Amino acid sequence: MNDRFSPFLFSDETEPDATGSKENEEKPLQRAFFGARTAQTKDEWLTPPDLIRQLGEFDLDPCAPVNRPWETAKRHYTIEDDGLSRPWAGRIWLNPPYGKETFRWLDKLADHGSGIALIFARTDTKGFHKTVWAKAHAVFFFEGRLKFYHVTGKQAGTANAPSVLVSYSPADTIAIMRAGLRGKLVIIAANDNEPPK
Repeated sequence: MNDRFSPFLFSDETEPDATGSKENEEKPLQRAFFGARTAQTKDEWLTPPDLIRQLGEFDLDPCAPVNRPWETAKRHYTIEDDGLSRPWAGRIWLNPPYGKETFRWLDKLADHGSGIALIFARTDTKGFHKTVWAKAHAVFFFEGRLKFYHVTGKQAGTANAPSVLVSYSPADTIAIMRAGLRGKLVIIAANDNEPPK
């Protein structure tokens, strides 16, 4: 999650995460209210490593942190590479910068046609309607909230918003189905009347 305008990054309360755990290894960071940044907030939050493993191997992560405690794909673009402007190939893992820029990344993933994105479940937004409901193959809604990680590899507090996985191909939808995650999968398949087998 990379967003300098995202309000309420983390909750002050202990909530169950997507695995049902109520344990927080450390206190959540101070919230950023209505875009105000504080010394305690930061822009870079990492995908839980178990989630990456459960979804299978990815060829490219175009939004990877410069310093990462684990690999998210075979190849990585960081902020220094400007992954949005670079060519993408293969199966993509996308945990994009959150906020207004999120949907530019999802547009590119939709055009690419192979990959999974992890974003907040802001299902009412124009961007979600344009890049997810109109273009995605499926959306997976997690049961509970995810716990993201610091670039040090240490687990953070529970996210204050629900997260979804967005699949842009039948093969990626199947990977989500087989991952054993807790939640609900909604097949959209805008250009495909049959659910994946």
